[in-house]
Amino acid sequence: MALCLLLVARFWWSGPAASSPAQPPAAGLHHVVRVVDGDTIVIAPDGVVRLIGVDTPETVKPDHAIERFGPEATLFTQQFLSGGTARLTFDRERLDRFGRFLAYVWVEKRLLNEELLRAGLGRFEPQFHYSELMKRRFRRAQEEARQARVGIWSEESETRNSRSRRRDVAKSQLDFPLNRLYCLLPRPPAAKSPLP
Repeated sequence: MALCLLLVARFWWSGPAASSPAQPPAAGLHHVVRVVDGDTIVIAPDGVVRLIGVDTPETVKPDHAIERFGPEATLFTQQFLSGGTARLTFDRERLDRFGRFLAYVWVEKRLLNEELLRAGLGRFEPQFHYSELMKRRFRRAQEEARQARVGIWSEESETRNSRSRRRDVAKSQLDFPLNRLYCLLPRPPAAKSPLP
């Protein structure tokens, strides 16, 4: 029974990678079979593609909670690829550690990898080996989202603002005049009458 569970768990975690064909797909137009999440798609015939340079919040990772803005990133990718066809281009590294194909995903002249960053629905991943030109594009797109405080960057601004508000409240409490403290004290209980 335990062996069966281990095999199911291994298939579940590595399932998409295991279904990728041995030969990487050629650059060009491909039919999109489905969107797995914001940064992963499946193309015909059964190739799993991971977008280069962008990491979107998790929605399908086993034993992992759905992260904030993950469903929005998935929906964005679904809408972006709603025509059913995308053009794939590749860089130096063709496979990630899970066996998924690494690609830039285009619809006409728009690059999904970059648009996810611009919408604030993913984080730029500069640590991997791919084009410096693309890294600059992605960095700019993320910076635009950050400055506009959209998507995941709106949380950052909310966190900063709430810290600032807490600091302002604490400061205003310190500035509170002590001579007004009497109105905040509870009134003493009324004395009970000795008569019944």
